[in-house]
Amino acid sequence: MKLWKKAMYFAYRKQISKKWIDEFKKVWHIAGPAIISSVSVFSLDCVTAAFAGQLGKLELAAVSEVQNVLLCFVIGIMLGLGSALETLCGQAVGAGEYNMLGIYLQRSWIISIVAALLLTPTYVFASKIMKLLHQDPDISDLSGKFAIWIIPQIFASALHYPTEKFLQAQSKVWFMAFSSTLTLAIHVLLNWIFVTKLSMGLVGAAVVGNISYWILVVAKIIYIVCGWFPEAWTGFSFLAFKSLAKFLKLSVSSAIMLCFEVWYFTAVILVVGGLKDAEVAVDSLSICINLQVWAIMFIIGFTISASVRVSNELGAGNPKGAKFTIGVNVLMAAIFGALFSVIILTTRTQFPRMFSNEPKVISETSKLGCILALTTFITSVQTVLHGVAIGAGWQFLVAFVNFGCYYGFGLPLGALFGYKFKLGVQGVWYAMLGGSLLQTIILLVIIGRTNWQKEAVQAEIRVKTWGAPTETQQQS
Repeated sequence: MKLWKKAMYFAYRKQISKKWIDEFKKVWHIAGPAIISSVSVFSLDCVTAAFAGQLGKLELAAVSEVQNVLLCFVIGIMLGLGSALETLCGQAVGAGEYNMLGIYLQRSWIISIVAALLLTPTYVFASKIMKLLHQDPDISDLSGKFAIWIIPQIFASALHYPTEKFLQAQSKVWFMAFSSTLTLAIHVLLNWIFVTKLSMGLVGAAVVGNISYWILVVAKIIYIVCGWFPEAWTGFSFLAFKSLAKFLKLSVSSAIMLCFEVWYFTAVILVVGGLKDAEVAVDSLSICINLQVWAIMFIIGFTISASVRVSNELGAGNPKGAKFTIGVNVLMAAIFGALFSVIILTTRTQFPRMFSNEPKVISETSKLGCILALTTFITSVQTVLHGVAIGAGWQFLVAFVNFGCYYGFGLPLGALFGYKFKLGVQGVWYAMLGGSLLQTIILLVIIGRTNWQKEAVQAEIRVKTWGAPTETQQQS
């Protein structure tokens, strides 16, 4: 009897171990290439900031203001609109319904291009907008010029994010990794030529950014339309213009959720922009945010994996599989988040020199090292929980959570710490951390209390509703 129990115990352990190993393989199959792609794409802006920093602290502040305020505002919308595809395409793939994926992609392109047209004036009047937000006049004037020069990037973003989500939902991420890495190499080379050798300054940096982003987009579109997706892409269709209102509703819900997340960093930069010695404050916070977001770009691989795996499992009617993959992805994010935190702590006096030669900026940034490390760890877990929410289709619910934690708690507390208690940029960051921590706790509670069997049923309904027979028949 004892031998039988022992044999059963070892058999159970072996079964559990195999389950974990199988899921790790599935997660890394998606997360590995996604990490390479995310880090490479984000590094495009980091490289631009690094070359701008070598031109001077005013140029760095101007580029940082555009990247952390204007680009965050626009990209928050574009990424959010494109993220509707993560839920729809991911659950459709899990259910084996590939026929509508190309139509979803085209609908998302249409909505995103219209949004890009509507957002273009924010770039044209960027200088005036910055001044209305009480930002430093000199920084605002140069920011406004740089913003106009990079207008082509708005339309590149409109095509980039839906295309990316289309590929991710089908776990076709290796081409994304290859094209992104190649684009980054080209971006570094062109910046060295235009900014350093030809001394074209910020104009050169803007031109290079435009070229690089369009290389990235065109490569992915060619990959999709050239026959690599015979089931999911059957060509351009007028069906893309049908049911746009219904598609827009889901896209807007996704956009609101992610905008509240992305704009939080923008709002923090604006709060810091009104502090004493604004150039140093903005530069130091921007360097920390750039470094944190660079680390998060690595974690984004597990966010994408969580979104794809959860949506696929729910679409396939497997709630236990969805729960299990959440645990694996959160564990991996926590491990890498801890690793990045240790790296930041041990290099807190060195990493600021990558972005600036100004002693004041380096000193102020170094002081933020400890809190940056803690924030990076918390945000690593939080980001993956967002992927779970997108995979399950909870965009509208999480939008409320984001708004309450960030704008009802974090930002008011940041203004109080920064101005009333004279804690400066460190006080603002402490409040930012508080908002992120509160949001992470709430999301963990929501996920822990969720009935995943019901979520699988909802996914089945969603796939049937969005992949309606009438649309499929019309397409054929």
